[in-house]
Amino acid sequence: MDDDRWRLTHFGRLLGHAARRFDERVLQLMAHNIDVPLALANLAARSQVNASHVHITRHVALEGSRLTELARNAGMTKQAMGDLVDQAEAWGIVTRESDPKDARGRIVRFTPAGLAWLKAFKDAVAQAEAEFRSEVGDEVAAVVAIGLEAYAGEWGTKPGRARTR
Repeated sequence: MDDDRWRLTHFGRLLGHAARRFDERVLQLMAHNIDVPLALANLAARSQVNASHVHITRHVALEGSRLTELARNAGMTKQAMGDLVDQAEAWGIVTRESDPKDARGRIVRFTPAGLAWLKAFKDAVAQAEAEFRSEVGDEVAAVVAIGLEAYAGEWGTKPGRARTR
């Protein structure tokens, strides 16, 4: 049989493993951030918050977002995003408010605890990136960042814009 090591070492698999490792480290750092409300830190420490919940942190605009926008930007169904928003709302990270532009619509906004969570997320991402640079070196990290930005294209820079080929 042909050598099938490629199945374990192709870019997609390596990118997936790297992304999981990065997200796990970010959540670990957030769990130990003293500025994160204790209940949220405990959830993160007990692995109750996972990478899927980070979609809330990544995609809720500071001025608030509609559920359909959140789902589109995260690349998930409205129902799946609704479940995440329900959990985040129960944890006090976000709240749903009436949309002043559409009486039937609702806007998802960060609560004060959610803004503290967002700040902790920003700090954790910065630390995880610094750890990555330390592990692979600044030059490799720069090349990786340039390569990922080029490969991700609009996916990495504009919410809700999928690149087609």
